[in-house]
Amino acid sequence: MRLMIAGGGGFRVPLVYRALCSGPFAGLVGEVVLYDVDAFRLAAIEAVLRDMPGTHSPRPVVVVSTDLGQALRGTDMVFAAIRPGGTAGRVADERVALELGLLGQETTGAGGISYALRSIPRMLELAEAMRIHCPDAWLINFTNPAGMVTEALAPLLGRRVIGICDSAGGLVHRAARAAGAPLEEGKLDGVGYFGLNHLGWLYRLAPEGPDLLPKLLSDHAALETIEEGRLFGQHTLQLLGCLPNEYLYYYYQTDHATAAIRSQRETRGATIHGQQSSLYPSLAKAHDAYRLWDSARRSREEGYLAEARKHGEQRDEDDLAGGGYERVALSVMRALSGGGTARLILNVPNAPVAGSTSDAVTDAEVAVPGLPADAVVEVPCEVTPDGALPLAQERPGGQFLTLMQHIKEVERLTIRAVRDGERGAALQAFAAHPLVGSAPLAAQLLEGYEKAFPDLAQLWT
Repeated sequence: MRLMIAGGGGFRVPLVYRALCSGPFAGLVGEVVLYDVDAFRLAAIEAVLRDMPGTHSPRPVVVVSTDLGQALRGTDMVFAAIRPGGTAGRVADERVALELGLLGQETTGAGGISYALRSIPRMLELAEAMRIHCPDAWLINFTNPAGMVTEALAPLLGRRVIGICDSAGGLVHRAARAAGAPLEEGKLDGVGYFGLNHLGWLYRLAPEGPDLLPKLLSDHAALETIEEGRLFGQHTLQLLGCLPNEYLYYYYQTDHATAAIRSQRETRGATIHGQQSSLYPSLAKAHDAYRLWDSARRSREEGYLAEARKHGEQRDEDDLAGGGYERVALSVMRALSGGGTARLILNVPNAPVAGSTSDAVTDAEVAVPGLPADAVVEVPCEVTPDGALPLAQERPGGQFLTLMQHIKEVERLTIRAVRDGERGAALQAFAAHPLVGSAPLAAQLLEGYEKAFPDLAQLWT
């Protein structure tokens, strides 16, 4: 298989390559093409891969390119993890919102809308190029905001675009270990999970029949062993009757989260920007590039969602070991290429669900009842060479469905703003978001982001 990674100079690319060199994914890919618009970053990551400790398995051949057409020709799978505007853009996404007293976060709230306004146009360009150079290839999308970007691409690529994220799967595996029933990779039988990307809930955990979730929610000691238990607290979790995705912290404890971010010496984005600004020049000329990169990776993992953790609390060692998203991506690729059916939580259109036979979609044939059939949702899916089909979930309770419907409307307004060049739709998206909720603030946000990113003006026709 020939795999092209869009955003090949990205910091986390070595995680993908490392997974391809040993373990269950060794031999899956014969050639990896790293594509990026930044030749300097490509050279740095190429140095890390070259210096990666050896394995007994043959390594995939590595090719680097700054020519998109050349990188795509002959490609079977495209993995996209691009960041238009770089880490400096993330700093602005956070800072513009924080200066108005709002949550400043990369994918949630105002920052997520700003990020989408930059990432969707570039991803549409990638999709158009795929239709020309590799029309039969699959696109595995990790470009954030992953669900929104995937929905924007679906009209162009149909079922050949699949969105991934490791946060939902990580939640399920942590919960299963805490409940004493660890799950195999790619095996989510009996798991009930519904939501949108970075906005979902685990409501059933029944891998062998009985639902283990109620007992887990009543076990304070077991909950304290997982991040979500410590993050939300047993009382809240028992009231909800489920385990929320960690990103719901920004909705359930908005004031606390915003205050915690504002109290930090610098934002998460600023920390990463500073780290990478010094790291990349060192990687390109270092004799121990892999060691330098891995040390920086661990430091970055330790700071993930730091604002949500109590003073001195550390992340679990399993989470610090490295990534998680690369295993999801490669599990999808392996199943698509005939390596066996997998069940994974993915971002796909709401219908049709696995087992549907009719052309007319009914409420019973969508994965998440209450959301439109063409809305991209994050749910357990069955992945085969035919694609990723969502599995039917229970209808969400009122508070969950209402929030999903609200955020889905924001996502669709954002997509419309890019697709139709409507600045007014972008304003509506900011104003409608529950973490903004104000037309005057929406106007200030958009003006702030337009100042930070002058290219945004080119979107509006």
